[in-house]
Amino acid sequence: MPLMQPVTFSLHSALTRWQWSPFSMAVLAALVVVAYWYLRADWILASRGRRWPAKRTLPFLGGLLAIDVALQSPVAVFTQSYFEAHITQHLLLMIVAPPLLAFGAPSTLLLQTAGPAVKKRWLAVLRSRSFSLLTHPVTVWILYFGVMFWFFLTSAVNTAMHDMALMDAINVVFLLGGTLYWWPLIDIDPIVHWKMGHGAKMANVLIGAAPETFIGVTILLQNHPIASMYTLSSTHAGGGLLWTSTEFATVGAFVPIFVQWMRSEERAAERTDRRLDRARMALAAAASTQAPEGPVDTPVVATSTTGSSRLRPDRAAAWEAAWLAKAGTVPAEVFGESTGPD
Repeated sequence: MPLMQPVTFSLHSALTRWQWSPFSMAVLAALVVVAYWYLRADWILASRGRRWPAKRTLPFLGGLLAIDVALQSPVAVFTQSYFEAHITQHLLLMIVAPPLLAFGAPSTLLLQTAGPAVKKRWLAVLRSRSFSLLTHPVTVWILYFGVMFWFFLTSAVNTAMHDMALMDAINVVFLLGGTLYWWPLIDIDPIVHWKMGHGAKMANVLIGAAPETFIGVTILLQNHPIASMYTLSSTHAGGGLLWTSTEFATVGAFVPIFVQWMRSEERAAERTDRRLDRARMALAAAASTQAPEGPVDTPVVATSTTGSSRLRPDRAAAWEAAWLAKAGTVPAEVFGESTGPD
């Protein structure tokens, strides 16, 4: 594909210079089809009396819009003149669009609305060995960070910017790598392979910030333009943008994951408390059904080899009630009552 002509930034060009190349039109058509499917699936679910939350729909549509802005809007046009625009395109494809799409939970929506045949085929894809290899952490890091190192720290960026077909293919790889990286971090859709705990997610975010920061700082310190169509000042501005945006993205991803972890721990503690409460109630009920007939205040004698003690069923702890229900007595020396004669 021939190289696009450089465009000088102005308000008019920033509003009107959209790309209409075959690739950008194909991207637009694909995004419209995906948006139509998503909204139709939302409607199908609503017709069955189940509401798909807007907090899923809006981020997903926002992710599709971010892809279109990156590949068709004036941002894509300005990449031929300004490295800052190139970095903006990169950020939209790898840091903005993928997490928004993941928040939309398209896989969950598909499984809830598709027919049996489609659902079976999609589950077969998710469970397949090839998909397991594609989503392996090593593969994901190569597609996300490895491709970035190769592209920005070698002559690849200059070569690709002189061959737009190659640049379009690399942008697709950027989007794929970002999608695979952010999908398990957002963790809303069912993930069959390589599911991460909250600690692993935070470690992944923190460790992942280092390579992008290194790339940004390296570009910022270069003494020559990164590609022939860029100036040195534009190169430095792009490197600084990549560096600072990485820091914001790291904090923006780390804080929600940490909050999600704390909330999950609180919910787990509440579930444990409810289970213990149910167990105590069941044990108390079992103890009361096996208690000797007589007035409520009649004590139940607990014997031991060294003496005896008294235990009222209504004051028994859970383990004491269980022991009482099983053996009829509770060893006095176990629960610390006096072992002397009455």
